[in-house]
Amino acid sequence: MKKKWEFYDSNINEVERITQEFNVSPLLATILSNRGIIKDEEIKIFLDPTRNDFHDPFLMPDMDKAIARILKAIENKEKVLIYGDYDVDGITSVTVLKKFLAEIGLETDYYIPNRLEEGYRIK
Repeated sequence: MKKKWEFYDSNINEVERITQEFNVSPLLATILSNRGIIKDEEIKIFLDPTRNDFHDPFLMPDMDKAIARILKAIENKEKVLIYGDYDVDGITSVTVLKKFLAEIGLETDYYIPNRLEEGYRIK
């Protein structure tokens, strides 16, 4: 299978402005520009977000059920298994969730499936 790389044409002036104003590398400035993150406030939020800048997690389906289950695990002092994904955001998510759950007193473990042997779903 042949892969075709696609490159964006960068706005050089924009990249230079972002590099200078925000003291970031030209590579990061190029990524921001190519993603359309070019307004000063958007760049500030991207570079230094606060909790108020995140999407409301309760927009995800069944978040209330997940929270209720975590609270039950805390109450019953249960050990929690985090079933993760093997891509970069999946591994990052497992790490962040494991750290958070440990900070609130839950004993946790994690499982990240082998992509080649286990595929894309829980078995």
